[in-house]
Amino acid sequence: MPLPASVSLYRRHRPRSFDEVVGQEHVVRTLRNALEQDRVHHAYLFVGSRGTGKTSMAKILAASMNCVDGPTVTPCGVCDSCRSIADATSLDVLEMDAASNNSVDDIRDLREKVAYAPVSGRHKIYILDEAHMLSTPAWNAFLKTLEEPPPHTIFVLATTEAAKILPTVVDRCHRFDFARPSQQQIAGVLRSVAGAEGIEIPDEASALIARSATGSFRDALGTLEQLVAYSGATVTLEDVLAVLGAADADLLFGAVDAVAGGDARGALHAAARLADSGRDVGRFFSDLEAHLRGLMIVQTLDAVPDELKVTAEQDERLAEQAQRVGEVAVIRLLDLVAIALRAIKDGADPRTQLELALIKAARPEYDPSLRALVARIERLEGRGSGALAPVHRPEVAATAAGRAAKEAVAAAPASGTAKDAAAAPAPDAAKEAAPAPNTAKEAASSPASTAAGGPPPLAAGAAIVAATAEIEGGPAVTAVAVVEPGAEVGEPEVRIGVELDLPGVAELWPAVLADVQERHPMLHALMENARPSSLDGGELTLSWAESAAFYKRKAEDPACRDQIATAIRSVTGSSLRLAYALADDEVATAAHSAPALTDDELVDAFMREFDAEELPVEEES
Repeated sequence: MPLPASVSLYRRHRPRSFDEVVGQEHVVRTLRNALEQDRVHHAYLFVGSRGTGKTSMAKILAASMNCVDGPTVTPCGVCDSCRSIADATSLDVLEMDAASNNSVDDIRDLREKVAYAPVSGRHKIYILDEAHMLSTPAWNAFLKTLEEPPPHTIFVLATTEAAKILPTVVDRCHRFDFARPSQQQIAGVLRSVAGAEGIEIPDEASALIARSATGSFRDALGTLEQLVAYSGATVTLEDVLAVLGAADADLLFGAVDAVAGGDARGALHAAARLADSGRDVGRFFSDLEAHLRGLMIVQTLDAVPDELKVTAEQDERLAEQAQRVGEVAVIRLLDLVAIALRAIKDGADPRTQLELALIKAARPEYDPSLRALVARIERLEGRGSGALAPVHRPEVAATAAGRAAKEAVAAAPASGTAKDAAAAPAPDAAKEAAPAPNTAKEAASSPASTAAGGPPPLAAGAAIVAATAEIEGGPAVTAVAVVEPGAEVGEPEVRIGVELDLPGVAELWPAVLADVQERHPMLHALMENARPSSLDGGELTLSWAESAAFYKRKAEDPACRDQIATAIRSVTGSSLRLAYALADDEVATAAHSAPALTDDELVDAFMREFDAEELPVEEES
């Protein structure tokens, strides 16, 4: 008999048999076998987060034991015992709240009642909810009864915090850990309940409710019940957004796109749209964090996993943004969101923290931290959020590559110079013509490299063509083309890269030292007197003054060498071999000190730094 409408959806539609349980296959299978083999234990410990079905599973076990057809794995659900258990009126199935009955006196009262035989069923089942709330003296008073209860007595302890349960109690129970249900499972339960209740709800709305439930069937069904009270029997996505205060997908995608494009103005507009909509900023942080986590997972797996799937359109949009937005931008924005959440917890204004996080992510130059410096270098190298990914098109013609180089030179300042396009009919020239890949991932997929480090074989008559434009004050632009007989003319692959030379390493050396200090403060004390002195063939030589030979010997330790190499790779994006040397004190001091500026150079530098202008001197009358 169904429960009245006044009872919550969760209670009306909670599973009544093992066949109706969603998920928790390991628990269902073990209890089924125990019932069939007459090996039901006298004490069980159900561990899991809220709303995962611990109490429901305990009631199914009770119904299976006391059903008129039992013990059985399929209780009938219509006999007096099954109906009273479903209505929570059974005298043989007693539910206790350990949060409010946690004293020694409560346990003594329980021990006295345990001695009585069942009233109408074959077994007495005690379901102790929130069992971790029992005090230590209460557990000690309960241990003997839990270990050797009277015949036909079964204890089921349910808890969300297993670490607070005494080990001596866990030893006396069969423990089952309830896993959080997936979003697909929760959405399936929502659709099933909605169909039984005559509620119309689109898949997008049920997916959003499932995501907001964070692994709790009870929370999901409670939200659905609240939506029915809000909008009636027809629930729309707008109703869900209004009730939950959640950010819609367009707002999340727009905010991330603005950050990825370095558009601080667009990021602020996204925050303004959120404020105008009246949605909770704290909830937006949670939704943004979940969205960024999804992007990070998709970028790592190169696919949308089942746990993140919502609708086909949403999944395609997520995958497209994951390919377009740089990994550095996603991870850095995740870090900034975490920092903002901590600040909000300490009392900061949520909207201000949201705007600050978005602007810092969109414009790393506003952020003085080392992570921001790395993000700026990543962007400069073409791997960061502000750079477009290279377009790989193998069928191109030599004329297209030459045209790309000419256009790059035409767009450059007058001081720019261009290298002549070079055609390489032999595969050996591919390695020289192709630019260095920006990332290890590109190196693995580059047409100019193979697993063995050499170029792939070309078809007969094929050629590799490269054209490079070197622009002063900016990165080199290289167009690479593979020309095959009869291939259709298209656009070349264009890569934007930054050459790493000794002046570049010297300019980034303070950032390397800052990274070393963050990772290993003791090593920083050894490295602060070292400076890059030469860079040849991928080998970077670091020099110390002869008076600092002790620091050099300590830095030569393999562990220290690995730390330094990691810091250099983190800041520059390049893996360099390290060599150490000593220099004369005078030479080292001169190399380590900045060149002196003339008065005119100092004034020019000051004007550039502060965007100043020189005013003419007024003549005295």
